[in-house]
Amino acid sequence: MAGRRAETHARFFLPHLAPGLNVLDLGCGPGTITLGLAAAVAPGAVLGIDAGSEQLELGQRAATAEGVTNVRFDQASAYAVPLANDSVDRVFSHALLEHLAEPERAMAEAYRVLAPGGVIGVCCPAWDGFLLAPGSEEVDAAIARYRKLQAANGGDPLIGRRLGTLLGGAGFTQVRLDARYERYVDAYRISEYLAEQLDTEGESSHADTLRQWATQPAAMFAQAWVSATARKP
Repeated sequence: MAGRRAETHARFFLPHLAPGLNVLDLGCGPGTITLGLAAAVAPGAVLGIDAGSEQLELGQRAATAEGVTNVRFDQASAYAVPLANDSVDRVFSHALLEHLAEPERAMAEAYRVLAPGGVIGVCCPAWDGFLLAPGSEEVDAAIARYRKLQAANGGDPLIGRRLGTLLGGAGFTQVRLDARYERYVDAYRISEYLAEQLDTEGESSHADTLRQWATQPAAMFAQAWVSATARKP
């Protein structure tokens, strides 16, 4: 997550930003994308919220180090955003909805705080859209097991396919969908992240499979992402 930037992971949303706009980054993580949003709308203000205090501390330290003064980080739930109705010009969310048991509630909150005429941009991975090379039945089984674990924890690893339906159901209009693949430069790094989650759930054999696979010189790990923009009427 620390390697994500607005110019790469929010590229689909940047055309909807302009100086002076106020933005909510819903599920901001360590704030690396948030800071890019702040640069795009300065002197407009950006609020990044996340449920994890450690992530927010990383974001605040980065903002201080880079001298970014138009951004603020708060700990809050996506189901209870600490903003008034119709109070922000733009809402952005990256890699959040797939972890939520009730993404509809989060999109309802985004609709509530977004001003009429405002634009929302969301992006989620499609966990059935991996490209791992070289492929094998064992590594495919490890990825499938990770998907099941994520679903068992209340998330939806295939939510990218539902973004249009979620936004429309919340009341947004002019919904536009797009998709892209991201190839991770370091296949071992992303594989180790997934392996650690598998280890935590007692799936060490699948974790070891991913670690072994990632040591191959020609290993490639690419992931599909679905993005969507929509407008509040």
